[in-house]
Amino acid sequence: MIEPTLNYVLCPGAASEAGPHGRALASPQAQHRMAYWEWNSTGNPAHPHVVVCVHGLTRQGRDFDTLARALSRHARVICPDVVGRGQSDWLKDPMGYQIPAYAADMLVLLGELKPVTLDWVGTSMGGLIGLGLCGQPELPLPAPIRRLVLNDVGPVVQWQALQRIGSYLGQPVRFQSLEQAADALWVLSSSFGPHTREQWLALTRPMIKPATDAAGGFVLHYDPAIALPFKALTQESAAQGEAVLWRLYDAIHARTLLIRGTQSDLLSRETAQAMTQRGPKARLVEFSGVGHAPTLIAPDQVQVVSDFLFGEA
Repeated sequence: MIEPTLNYVLCPGAASEAGPHGRALASPQAQHRMAYWEWNSTGNPAHPHVVVCVHGLTRQGRDFDTLARALSRHARVICPDVVGRGQSDWLKDPMGYQIPAYAADMLVLLGELKPVTLDWVGTSMGGLIGLGLCGQPELPLPAPIRRLVLNDVGPVVQWQALQRIGSYLGQPVRFQSLEQAADALWVLSSSFGPHTREQWLALTRPMIKPATDAAGGFVLHYDPAIALPFKALTQESAAQGEAVLWRLYDAIHARTLLIRGTQSDLLSRETAQAMTQRGPKARLVEFSGVGHAPTLIAPDQVQVVSDFLFGEA
């Protein structure tokens, strides 16, 4: 079975010397490393078609293993660990953990990859990053984004969902085993929809890392400081940001697929319907029994994305 290779790209902005293991003194180089997982079973290591899959706020690039393995028959599939997550560095300044900075990192990555044909799959935060890149045609992308998949996210993010996420984001937790971590994360993420125990353990494994202190056990993979800019968000500033996001959405020329869990508390049915009527007029596909956000592991979810990227004229 094909497995991904782990690579890194250097991006502007200082990181801690401790990298993904903790924050320490600032590195003398004003750079940080962003990790990315590359999947490619095409037989061409420089295949010109690149699909970038970007995860949600507290997640990491290995979320896409099932989808990437399927898509990699047709293209190079790149799954970054957004800075502060997974195998990527942690930032010295936590206020760098925001969408514009993430988008800037992705521009550096795309400059390294040099795709001829470029597609984007973004779950939640990853969709907002893609929206920002797609909605600004003046950005120096090496190729325009041809097809855009927005997984359970749009210009209007429900405030109640942000409050729910903020209630656990950055909280100190420790687990004694993978199984304990899986059970705890399921309590927070049961809205992802039905998963087998094996599937959930596979999703959980990259979400934890061994603790480095004397207490031992496992901790979450991400920098707890990603919570600082998130918790600085107010209902008023979120509402003000909606107008900006709608302007970006309306400027998109890529063919767009919008995926929504029918029980999503983050992307409302009303917003999803509006997205089918304006801007790129996204094609909407909903999955029942799922909230925020579909994990793109179930065969029907994988098929929808694969058909959209490779099976439609």
